[in-house]
Amino acid sequence: MFLGKLRAAHEAGRLAFFGDHAALAAPRAFAAFLAPLHKTEWVVYAKKPFAGPQAVLAYLSRYTHRVAISNRRLISADETGVTFTWKDYRIQGPGRYKTMTLPTHEFIRRFLMHVLPKGLHHIRHYGLFANGNRAVNIVRARELLGVPSRAKAAETSTTATTDERVLPRPCCCGGRMIIIETFAAGCQPKHRPASATTAVGIDTS
Repeated sequence: MFLGKLRAAHEAGRLAFFGDHAALAAPRAFAAFLAPLHKTEWVVYAKKPFAGPQAVLAYLSRYTHRVAISNRRLISADETGVTFTWKDYRIQGPGRYKTMTLPTHEFIRRFLMHVLPKGLHHIRHYGLFANGNRAVNIVRARELLGVPSRAKAAETSTTATTDERVLPRPCCCGGRMIIIETFAAGCQPKHRPASATTAVGIDTS
């Protein structure tokens, strides 16, 4: 399937080749390049982890929700470029942390290399939680387990308490705004920092 999609992309002119690979732009050359790959038996090698599945999840979780570069690594940005910190893994100790300045267009180019193309998902669910049947499967599972749906449980527990706290103006996204705390001007709010606002709302959409 992967090779078929690759061939279709080439026929549609969506692939570009440069340098030593420029000759692959020709259909015959590209077909000859793919020919040996069709004879390969593509099998994913997998074995039981030594430390158990929890260790695998802990390892993967450090990468699934990471961004290309965190805000704390950004030092400055101006018309000359973007300066940020990076780690040299070949060096041990404090000296491994260095700074780099890149032109703005080069920084953006490298950042976009971490952005998935449209249609590709960073995290994909399979089985019961596959996107195609997830809603139906969850409802059916709750029926078999005798557990009330979240919508009904939330409705019965919050209807009586939230009606009086709903603000008359909706959020900018159209959702309801509910007062979660009221405090005097100049006082420190319990839930989140604020200036002189007297009410804090949360979007429940």
